[in-house]
Amino acid sequence: MQYTATINWKRNDLPFTAKTYDRTYTVQFGGGDSIKGSAAPEFLGKAELANPEELFTSSISSCFMLTFLYLAAMKDLTVDEYSATATGTLAKNAEGKMAITEVTIKPDITFQDTKPDAATLDELYKKAHDTCFISSSVKTKVTVV
Repeated sequence: MQYTATINWKRNDLPFTAKTYDRTYTVQFGGGDSIKGSAAPEFLGKAELANPEELFTSSISSCFMLTFLYLAAMKDLTVDEYSATATGTLAKNAEGKMAITEVTIKPDITFQDTKPDAATLDELYKKAHDTCFISSSVKTKVTVV
């Protein structure tokens, strides 16, 4: 299987210097949707647009959620609502390079019937993390709290 995202950027009227060029771009996904993105504001981008660090964090969080939902369904646990805040931490990694070193996911889950006990929920979290394709693809530490 392969997945496609096409990135398009074009210079505008701003001078093309390290501090002045426009960091706005478009991501066209294989399924047809597209979004505008930019660098993070700390890197001279636009705060109102998604940035690579947020997109990376959201890809881990959404993969975790989809895996969790599948595992819950396999255990006959009906999830009515799932929302999570994911926070990616940009810091120097063990090699001294800037990287998203950790993503913390804080899920808030509403079950149709009784919420599973803490041990079952922890087991689901661990298995969802261990089998999430994105988490398995990166060196970033992923914590679910």
